[in-house]
Amino acid sequence: MSSWRDAILKDFVPNVSKLTLVADPDGLLTEEKLVIALRKRGFDLVEFTDPVEFRYVYESKYRAIWDRGEHTDLIVILRVQDRELEGLPYDLLQAGRKLSFNLGALFPNLSYPVIEKLDRSLLDAIYEAQRKTSPDRMGDNATKDFVLRHAFGIAAELITTDVELLRALLRLHYATATMPAVLSDRLVQVLSGTTCFAKWPLADIVPDGEAFFAFLQERWPVFLDGVSTKGEVREDTEEYGLQYPGPTALPFDHQDIRVYIDNLFLEGKLTPVAKPGVDVQKQSWMRSGIADTSAQDQALRLEKLFDLIARDQPTAESRHLDWIAFALRWAELSALVHTANGPEAVSKLSDLRGKLNASFRKWLQQNYAGLINLPPTTPAMVHHVPRHMARVLEDADTARTALIVVDGLALDQWVTLRQVIQEQDTHLVMRETAAFAWIPTLTSVSRQAIFSGKPPLYFPSSIATTNSENNLWRQFWEGAGLSRLDVAYKRGLGSGDVKTALEDTIHPTRTRAAGVVIDTVDKIMHGMQLGAAGMHNQIRQWAQDGFLLKLATYLLDQGFDVWLTSDHGNIECRGAGRPSEGVVADTRGERARIYPSPELRQGVAEKFPAAVEWQQIGLPAEFFPLLADGEDAFIKPGETTVAHGGIAIEEVLVPLVKIERRTR
Repeated sequence: MSSWRDAILKDFVPNVSKLTLVADPDGLLTEEKLVIALRKRGFDLVEFTDPVEFRYVYESKYRAIWDRGEHTDLIVILRVQDRELEGLPYDLLQAGRKLSFNLGALFPNLSYPVIEKLDRSLLDAIYEAQRKTSPDRMGDNATKDFVLRHAFGIAAELITTDVELLRALLRLHYATATMPAVLSDRLVQVLSGTTCFAKWPLADIVPDGEAFFAFLQERWPVFLDGVSTKGEVREDTEEYGLQYPGPTALPFDHQDIRVYIDNLFLEGKLTPVAKPGVDVQKQSWMRSGIADTSAQDQALRLEKLFDLIARDQPTAESRHLDWIAFALRWAELSALVHTANGPEAVSKLSDLRGKLNASFRKWLQQNYAGLINLPPTTPAMVHHVPRHMARVLEDADTARTALIVVDGLALDQWVTLRQVIQEQDTHLVMRETAAFAWIPTLTSVSRQAIFSGKPPLYFPSSIATTNSENNLWRQFWEGAGLSRLDVAYKRGLGSGDVKTALEDTIHPTRTRAAGVVIDTVDKIMHGMQLGAAGMHNQIRQWAQDGFLLKLATYLLDQGFDVWLTSDHGNIECRGAGRPSEGVVADTRGERARIYPSPELRQGVAEKFPAAVEWQQIGLPAEFFPLLADGEDAFIKPGETTVAHGGIAIEEVLVPLVKIERRTR
């Protein structure tokens, strides 16, 4: 078979059985491309985790269809071994056929403990390599080497020079797929056997991208000091008080290395340094790494970022990780445009945004449903975040974990926040990625999904309010094994003294899981009259007051793991007309309208042909969104506003940040 998915899909023929029960201990059926293929064949997928929640969905949605004599193909997925399927309710066992899939059957000659640690996006490369090479049965180390070579392009035993090592690490940490610890440990083991790398901090910079970039960052000034006006590198480097051991001078100028360096500075992974004595040409690859506040230099950085964005846009075949990586670059560009505030750049950004969001909308319509049940090992959606936190907490019995939700914070606005925090405290490490918010990107929908750890389908009674968040948060953690007394929740934060604000919420020794909401950004947005540039300006002013930094520091001091995310972003938009619908709509937002039936929604949509009738993915019954497309808003033509609720990349992809203290 050409793909491991084909080995699974052959068992799913439409209209064979209305109900299929699948034992899927390795989460194969929730891999995003397989979900898309199954949905194209007409199959719905539901995970069986909580019996009560499953029964609610099963009875209200699928049994009702079958009782009417209609057909639908339903797959019920359990993360259990096949023999454990017998523990399902009797009526399900009677009505459904039973199947089982696991990695051991797909990769019989590879070590299961190694393969099961891999991100499912890597299985394509491993399956293809297995098909071509037909390997004999392998042990753990042989499997690790096989995966390193074929999934990551790293033949560790062939790396013998500084350039080869740097190139391998740059490829590794610049990629979208992360390397599991079982592989990074093996890579460190093999590289440590090479005498030329004896002084390198391999145990730090191989498994940890942030440590690797910090290692590069502190050696970049060394390199610049060794560059003459002719671009030559001197050999007589001096001590720089480096925190990481290893060679003082790195071969940044090697052709295999410098192709990465420009992008790393443009994307914010490395920070330019001030070196007034270094004279480089405008188009030099080193220029992005030299701090210069001149208008000419800002224009050059903008030009390079625009070129990077135009060159590397995801396609219809891209994975969600590709969109996340792209969104982080797009945020850097947007933040620079809106803070530099040049009208030509703003216009160029708007033109590019229109094409980008048209492509993003098409991708979402095809792929969004496949994100919901992805494993929370690397959170893809915001409701995965507390589930990921719970896993980490379970692995560390004495740990404490805290989640800061900055209501309404867009990814590009996080860039502005991050820059201020880095200026305020250089000892913090912010491990950045992004996650998909729930659509429609409304606070009551997406923020409740965060605190419940569930799709909105499971909280229909509170879908229009956030007043149930406290109970949802406590219920989630009770399900994870904590007592209600171990859990804290507080909203309405954003100013004042942090300790005073939290002293009645977080117990100094008892609280193990804390959730807090900062609503300042959302308040700024709803009162904003100066567009996206005004948002960045006011967010920077708020950040300079230091509340967010003090909050993160307070939680770190209390021994918490600290996470930060947002429920939705926002976008500057223009009026396309306000629907005249009386009390027909349940929610009348500027970017989203919610209707109790598809017929009522369709009646309004006919008058707004550019609006999007969003699919009812993971949403309660009688909840049918109509979303403003592009940069439109349901307000008076000619007016502009900053709003949320739609499916623009600025609204859907939100920051997900792990905040830590630098250990060196």
